[in-house]
Amino acid sequence: MKKLKTEPPVARRFRLSHFLLVIGLLYLVFISFKFPRFLEIATTLSGDESNTGLDGAVGVDGEGVDFSKPSLASVYKDTFHRKLEDNQHLEAPLMPKTEPLEEVNNVTGPIKPIQHKYGRITGKVSIQQNHTNDFSILERMADEAWTLGLKAWEEVDKFGLNETTESSMLEGKPESCPSWISTEGKELLEGDGIMFLPCGLAAGSSITIIGTPHHAHVEYVPQLLKLGGDPTVLVSQFMVELQGLKSVDGEDPPKILHLNPRLKGDWSKRPVIEHNTCYRMQWGTAQRCDGLPSSSDDEMLVDGNLRCDKWLRSDIVDSKETKTSSWFKRFIGREQKPEVTWPFPFVEGRLFILTLRAGVDGYHINVGGRHLTSFAYRPGFTLEDATGLAVKGDVDIHSTYATSLPTSHPSFSPHRVLEMSEKWKSQPLPKKSVYLFIGVLSATNHFAERMAVRKTWMQSSAVKSSNVVVRFFVALNPRNEVNAVLKKEAAYFGDIVILPFMDRYELVVLKTIAICEFGAVNLTASYVMKCDDDTFVRVETVIKQIEGISSKKSLYMGNLNLLHRPLRHGKWAVTYLEWPEEVYPPYANGPGYIISIDIVKYIVAQHESRSLRIFKMEDVSMGMWVEQFNSTVAIVQYSHSWKFCQYGCMEDYFTAHYQSPRQIICLWDKLTQGQAHCCNFR
Repeated sequence: MKKLKTEPPVARRFRLSHFLLVIGLLYLVFISFKFPRFLEIATTLSGDESNTGLDGAVGVDGEGVDFSKPSLASVYKDTFHRKLEDNQHLEAPLMPKTEPLEEVNNVTGPIKPIQHKYGRITGKVSIQQNHTNDFSILERMADEAWTLGLKAWEEVDKFGLNETTESSMLEGKPESCPSWISTEGKELLEGDGIMFLPCGLAAGSSITIIGTPHHAHVEYVPQLLKLGGDPTVLVSQFMVELQGLKSVDGEDPPKILHLNPRLKGDWSKRPVIEHNTCYRMQWGTAQRCDGLPSSSDDEMLVDGNLRCDKWLRSDIVDSKETKTSSWFKRFIGREQKPEVTWPFPFVEGRLFILTLRAGVDGYHINVGGRHLTSFAYRPGFTLEDATGLAVKGDVDIHSTYATSLPTSHPSFSPHRVLEMSEKWKSQPLPKKSVYLFIGVLSATNHFAERMAVRKTWMQSSAVKSSNVVVRFFVALNPRNEVNAVLKKEAAYFGDIVILPFMDRYELVVLKTIAICEFGAVNLTASYVMKCDDDTFVRVETVIKQIEGISSKKSLYMGNLNLLHRPLRHGKWAVTYLEWPEEVYPPYANGPGYIISIDIVKYIVAQHESRSLRIFKMEDVSMGMWVEQFNSTVAIVQYSHSWKFCQYGCMEDYFTAHYQSPRQIICLWDKLTQGQAHCCNFR
């Protein structure tokens, strides 16, 4: 009988290792082909269609710049929430089939500063006497704002500040307000869903809303179609917001409290309630309640209440206590508290009674007499600033009641922040040339923001030595009394340039042109910097960054954006008529950037010749002007650093943005102690 040969164990192991190696190689090949698809899905979910990355970009620190795409978690925005915020469900505009029309020369005229005893008032910025009716939307808006502004300035001259008015506004004379307000649903709709609270809220104030949520409706979500799924979803949600006063026309008012129940859920597919705040259109960190109880640690409680109470969820079944353990607890005398879990309180088509109460440490939301959620106050958002209650979305409001309201509140409060002291006055413009001119964009009633800047980084040694000059650029407000106090403020401190047109968010670009005009005509500066009144600037550090670039080079420095695409739908949509190109030119974020004087003079000359193209986004406009200078006049040194912060603050920052007056003072206190650390509160 022939003996069968057996395969040695070594050979079997050898073949097995080869097999596993082949499997691993196939897996790597599969991943390499599927990874771009993964990026596409991440981009779709994030809502970011921009492409980032440009070879050869150099940061101000001399290192290569990595314009990498942010992580999915950091850029995720809830689609349903955005649709409710936008309040418009418009489809994206289609790309024109024909070539876009040639750009019509801008009809705006040069800014010619004139002397005025109340500060420098810039001249005509948006009208020519021989203009035609062929205006763009932005030009018509500027035309109207200019006409209203001239009228407002004439009224300010006539208005005057008599003793009674001055006492009321500058000394904080209180005005009488009702202790309670009620509004029927019909009245609320006629007021665009907003109930006015003239003196804001106080601790102990409460608001009761009686309403009925709508039945869910179908909405179209194009992102889901890109992922190969059903693009239709059922949506039923509404918002309850405490809002502050709008500072600039076109800019959303601050949201002191944002409460958003979503009956059909969102990406979680379960009912959820979101809480948040929003300042200068910058959202904070959301607090989401999804039916699971929050931590009961003392530090997480709000006035002794849980931030999120528990409600019944279909995916979680409460485990019942066994009879043995129940008998044992009674035997040893342990107190047993009955635990009741209620269902989600908002039901489609069913009446609800929601009570919002202002406590000591935060807001408390009760529905049907039961506590539902609590939201801690965030520094920088005060109860007295909550002068409006807004309710909108998929809900019918039957009636609204606000009780225990404060009966007095200064109708206008510059007295609280305007410290009329000689030490905060600006020095006259120097006759000699300066190294840096900083133009600060500000809204008319931002008295607190301007005062915080005066008391902090405007006290830096470079500014005090007149090597750096700082001025605020402010347009006019619809309220005469606000403009009158602005005029008084400008006369006293001598650091405000008043632009005689009615302030609008879309016309910020005109303020930027005014900054360039001022830096090139009213004084001689080597560099011009633009920032906002909620930006904290480390002046000496910024100067060092500028000095790191050769003075022979034209300079454009800031937090640069590359290959960004216009948003074609939603609240901030840009039409093809406004911007026909598919991408924006490289541009620095608006909160803080620097340009050399040769670029400044080029912008002024182009504006005077009426050949300067103007776009409603001022930072994109600046990038467009610099690109044009770069291609026609001289090569520009683009210098990028993330430390010109667009959102908030980072360690060792150059500029910090979205800083409240309290944060600006806190940053200055830390900086004077030699620490460039952030103040992470509002």
